[in-house]
Amino acid sequence: MKLYENLLRPVLFSLDAEKAHEIVLQCLRMARSLPGAQGILSQCFTYAHPSLETQVCGMKFKNPIGLAAGFDKNCEFLDILFSFGFGFLEGGTVTFQAQDGNPKPRIFRFPQEKALINRLGFNNRGAEWVGQQLKRRGASKGPIGLNIGKSKVTPLEEAVQDYLFSFEKLYPFADYVAINVSSPNTPGLRDLQKDMEPLLSALQKKNAELARSSQSSPKPIFVKVAPDLPLADLDKISEICINQGVSGLIATNTTVSRDSAPALRSIEGGLSGAPLELISTQAVRHIRKNFGKKLCLIGVGGLFTAEDAYQKIKAGASLV
Repeated sequence: MKLYENLLRPVLFSLDAEKAHEIVLQCLRMARSLPGAQGILSQCFTYAHPSLETQVCGMKFKNPIGLAAGFDKNCEFLDILFSFGFGFLEGGTVTFQAQDGNPKPRIFRFPQEKALINRLGFNNRGAEWVGQQLKRRGASKGPIGLNIGKSKVTPLEEAVQDYLFSFEKLYPFADYVAINVSSPNTPGLRDLQKDMEPLLSALQKKNAELARSSQSSPKPIFVKVAPDLPLADLDKISEICINQGVSGLIATNTTVSRDSAPALRSIEGGLSGAPLELISTQAVRHIRKNFGKKLCLIGVGGLFTAEDAYQKIKAGASLV
């Protein structure tokens, strides 16, 4: 930890945020090719204890701490990332069409606020490429969630088919599938939250069809929701998810609100980090209070310490 705080963090924070991200991915790529490197990393970063183990939606987790989608957008590092002690990993967001995302610069750090704003725009190589990549991956050390979103060029009225293509391509490699309808960086995407039924109905139909053809059980589906929804809309989405047999919600994505960080109002994009912690925890608490155990909840946003994770779990999250 001291090495990171005193050396690595200052060096990385002296660079453009996206450039630092790319350098870290290159380091992971090199480490993966070195014999014994993953074992050494596991010894340094992995901690196991029976009290941390949990079972959610039929999946077994060594611990409830996962890596959220956005770090490994093309699902290239889902092997070595388990060496850092995560109980599960989420890759993506992946779209049907390969896309470059929004113009740079598009990630902005605010160390004083412990915050990040991104407007990446689902930059990824597309579901076809990612599916081929995942075919070459060995056995997983824990549950893998694959996060899918709508391609920017796809009109909203054709979104269902767009999601279905990605769902089918990635289905064989996912322990669960996360449906991202809440990123603020794809124009119109959040409008899908207004009427989730057609999309979820189509996905569950495809889920059942693929399960039959592979002689397995349908995959758990989670819906990732925005923190900026009025509570009545959050309740409506929760009810639709329950009626459609969706396993759970991921609460929450990044926020477009700047009420918790007024100094950052002039920067467009999704805000994450410490300013999101209370907002996302309140969403988790609200869903658990109103819908009990009908939905599994993954709490996301503002997690820096074990205490932050525990607060999310106390609010009702099964995983964070």
